[in-house]
Formats: sequence, structure tokens, C-alpha cells
Amino acid sequence: MSIFTKIIAGEIPSYKIKENDQFLAFLDVFPLREGHVLVVPKQETDKFFDLPEALLSEILVFARPIAAAIEKAVPCRRVGLSVIGLEVPHAHLHLVPISEANDLNFVQEKLKLSPERMKELQEKIISNL
Repeated sequence: MSIFTKIIAGEIPSYKIKENDQFLAFLDVFPLREGHVLVVPKQETDKFFDLPEALLSEILVFARPIAAAIEKAVPCRRVGLSVIGLEVPHAHLHLVPISEANDLNFVQEKLKLSPERMKELQEKIISNL
């Protein structure tokens, strides 16, 4: 069972942004930038491109309003997306507010945000959905 499956099951708390029957979106607790959101299918599948076709296409449709809400909530030029898949063996999509290409560099040091700041970001993004 991946850490994302435990988050989906409610065994590990998260800063939820949006949820439906197939997906869960929540703030990354080790973000590259403030407002970094993970979009995770509830079906545990290791590799992103091993997802069933329906989920593979629907994840972008699910993510689109979240990306728009992030752009309104966090100063950035746009929301970049990335699929890395090495850190957690559960398919997921990163939505990261960016102003330059290096903002999506996963080698750089991650931010350490307080629980209060995470809650504030969660509320700002949700209010823009």
C-alpha cells in the first residue's frame, strides 16, 4: 500500500483540494513552490502510463480547474505539470505554479511550510475552484 493509498483511505491526513470517485488532489507537503498540488488516481497503479485509458485522459480534465484555481491563488505565470513517478510507486501528476522553467526542477531543495501556511494555501485554492 503506497503512502498515497493511505492518504486516500484517510489513514494519513492531507490538505485536500478536490476529490471525486476516481481522483484526489491535495497539497504536496514537500513542495517545490507554494501551491504545489498532487493529483492522484484512487486506483493504485505504479506507472502513470499503465493507468487505464479512461483514467489517463480524465486525470487532466479533473486537474484543469485545480490548475486555474492555483493560478488565481498563488502569484505565478502559469501552472506547470510534471509526471516523475520515482518518489512514490503510485501514479500521480504534479501541478506546480511556475514563473520560469527551473521552478519545475525536482533536484532543487523543497520548501518547508508551516501547517498554518499550508492551511492558508489550501483555503485560497479551494476558494478559487
